[in-house]
Amino acid sequence: MIHNDGVVFTGPESATVTPSATDAAVAAVRALARASRILERSTDELNLAHYRVLAAVAGGDELASRVAARLALGRPAVSSAVAALTQRGLLNRIGVAGDQRAAVLSLTPAGRGVLARSEQAMTARIADLAARTPDAARLLEALGWLNDAVDEVYAERRTAEAPVLDQSPAASRTLMPDNSSVGQP
Repeated sequence: MIHNDGVVFTGPESATVTPSATDAAVAAVRALARASRILERSTDELNLAHYRVLAAVAGGDELASRVAARLALGRPAVSSAVAALTQRGLLNRIGVAGDQRAAVLSLTPAGRGVLARSEQAMTARIADLAARTPDAARLLEALGWLNDAVDEVYAERRTAEAPVLDQSPAASRTLMPDNSSVGQP
């Protein structure tokens, strides 16, 4: 970990961050923040929060809790986005039998259309921005690597937050309906 002007970098222990690398990292943060606003303005159909939810559902995250975990959002934020997208007719929300808090999400045909048009507009904007750099193809490839790194960080976070199962002998006993136990040592 290197602290430089309030910036914290973490990564492989062998990584060395020089002052010029710090400047480059700050420039990258600022560029990503500005580019996200350009992407959001490229479509008037979705804001980025709603885009992220639709894209996560389209990518296979069908449970609202998984969408929240994948996007590193709180459940209230996802619930609000799901409610708005459902009200607009872009998402179907179906309750899970036996669990009033769980919901299976799927895109409606209108949701698939809005997502496709939004991605087309955003893709055109990111391609235009990339074309203004010395190596557009390499920039887009690097952004793909960044996406993979983000997925890896979120997967590590989910693993670290997963409950550890108690495998002690007492935990292995199962109570029968009559409160007798099975599997006692």
